[in-house]
Amino acid sequence: MTEETTYHTATTPRASFLKDVLVCSLGAYGGPEAHMGVFMDQLVARRNHVTEEELVELLALCSILPGPTSTQTIVAVGYKKGGPLLAFLTMLVWAAPVLLIMTALSFLYTILSKAHVSADILRFIGPMAVGFILLAAWRIGRKVVTDKMTCLLMVFGAVSTYLVRSPWIFPLVLVAGGATSILASREKGIWNKARIDPPWSYLALFVLFTAGSLVLSMATDIRFFKLFESFYRYGYLVFGGGQVVVPVMHSELVEVNRYMTNGEFLTGYGLVQGLPGPMFSFAAYAGGMASRHGTALQQVMGALAGGIGIFLPGLLLIYFICPVWERIKEVKAIKISLKGVNAVAGGMITAAALILIQANGIGVSSLSMTAATVAMLATKKVPAPLMVVMALAAGVAF
Repeated sequence: MTEETTYHTATTPRASFLKDVLVCSLGAYGGPEAHMGVFMDQLVARRNHVTEEELVELLALCSILPGPTSTQTIVAVGYKKGGPLLAFLTMLVWAAPVLLIMTALSFLYTILSKAHVSADILRFIGPMAVGFILLAAWRIGRKVVTDKMTCLLMVFGAVSTYLVRSPWIFPLVLVAGGATSILASREKGIWNKARIDPPWSYLALFVLFTAGSLVLSMATDIRFFKLFESFYRYGYLVFGGGQVVVPVMHSELVEVNRYMTNGEFLTGYGLVQGLPGPMFSFAAYAGGMASRHGTALQQVMGALAGGIGIFLPGLLLIYFICPVWERIKEVKAIKISLKGVNAVAGGMITAAALILIQANGIGVSSLSMTAATVAMLATKKVPAPLMVVMALAAGVAF
């Protein structure tokens, strides 16, 4: 059985699926938690590319892995639909738009700062993102809560990830949820054998890039290699979304290597908050800014080092894990564990909704935008990009 056939269930034309991925990319604001709401609306409710259970399962898997969670989740959907090629194209379509914008913004820093662009036009983007995540939490909760145990696990997932804001809490609570589900089943003979044939070539590439980039970084003074090694390392050492990796970037790029000032770093981070797509795209801005004292080509190469470096580990891990994961699920114990894992994942998304509500403030205007977003999503008549335009228009008008 080949790698492609073990995870290939595509029934939708490739171009149609990639168009939906582009819609997600242009409408996904607010980090991995809010991105999940967009995926749930566009890939599940509207287009039926995967079921809610499958999407939550892939989210749980990618939350355990290091790297950009939302990017790995949508790439895993692409892998499920059409194997490695569609997964690669999914990565390009999902990440390319915002990577190009952030690369350009690394050139435009001075112009933007002098123009005194107000961030007020973005003030309704956050409340809109809360609407996406609230509806996703409701839909997922209805699916994963099937008995008292899954209800308690969902509450456990929500409370633990709400109180503990460390990136390591996510894999820990997911493993705890799966273990609880296995122990509660009290079934015998659940550890049946399954034939597992991992695609070791992808793991070998992962290790090769890890070691090769480190050697080149230490052996040369070429800025491209040093930046690629740094961002590649961020990509495989950090769990969660862009909010998690930014403090690590700040310490190394600003405080240690002094590639840019604190103000320049924070300006880029503020800009990416108002753009759709993966927040890891901030790496393109940071890489470009770190290379801005050279030629324009060197600055573009720096942006490429950041953008490619930070996403590549996650892509290689998905290539390695997806076919293995599909076969491991044949073990009865793994199937049982998914019941608890999915319940905890539902709780994590619920906690994210509460955190986002607090971050945006409990004001009349914010809550009104959130309620309007939930209403529009529930009707399934307003596309996500149009909702974003409406939120921006509201920021200009009010």
